[in-house]
Amino acid sequence: MKLAFTGKGGVGKTTAVVLTAELLRRENKPVFIVDADPDMNVGTLLGFSGDLPIKPISEMKELIHERTGVKENEPAPFFKMNPRVDDIPEKYSLDVNGIKLLIMGTIQKGGGGCACPENAFLKSLLSYLMIARDEWVLLDMEAGIEHLGRGTAIGVDRMVIVVEPNKTSLETAIRIKKLSRDLGVKNLVAIGNKITFDDEKAFILHNLKDIEVTGYIKYSEEIKNLSLGKIKPWDLSDEIIGSIGGLIESLTAV
Repeated sequence: MKLAFTGKGGVGKTTAVVLTAELLRRENKPVFIVDADPDMNVGTLLGFSGDLPIKPISEMKELIHERTGVKENEPAPFFKMNPRVDDIPEKYSLDVNGIKLLIMGTIQKGGGGCACPENAFLKSLLSYLMIARDEWVLLDMEAGIEHLGRGTAIGVDRMVIVVEPNKTSLETAIRIKKLSRDLGVKNLVAIGNKITFDDEKAFILHNLKDIEVTGYIKYSEEIKNLSLGKIKPWDLSDEIIGSIGGLIESLTAV
């Protein structure tokens, strides 16, 4: 199962990814998080502070140039558009208490100089992860999906837009849905985060209009402390993890 999480900055997208991964880990399911958000915050929620023990893939210039067939510090008018990437996940991922993490780094968007060896390599790697891997893959994306190629988007079982009960995050969700149509994303849903009162659910439903809302994550001090990096996901109580079980089941009912 491949789930791609997106949403406006600050809505708790990365927290939702890590909560999902922890639930799957407790169910003894292999889970692989791909951090493709330029902020790269998944490692922080998994217990790392400061510099991570491995560089983002996007910064491994020597590896990228080798695989795409270009020479460093030289112009690259020609390079491999489909370089070998099948060995990258095992070689360059971190295993954090049973959750694997691959830090992708930034994929440049269209119009931003994207025809380059680095982007070719990263997009090939992302496509491989979303299409060829057997385990659960959770993709933590930046807001918007312009940096996804059509082949990668087709490999996503569900695009999950994380929203909170305010107008700006809901407007971002509507824009993401419009972008997703161009890539052929068919299974797109939203989940509401940081829910305190029932009228906030009604607010989300009213403003998202034709985007399916598949569930909600209630506000809690435990989840807040996770998002602040004060506790690790495996320290969360069974009650908190159990409370999102139904939500994860609805996400995976494709």
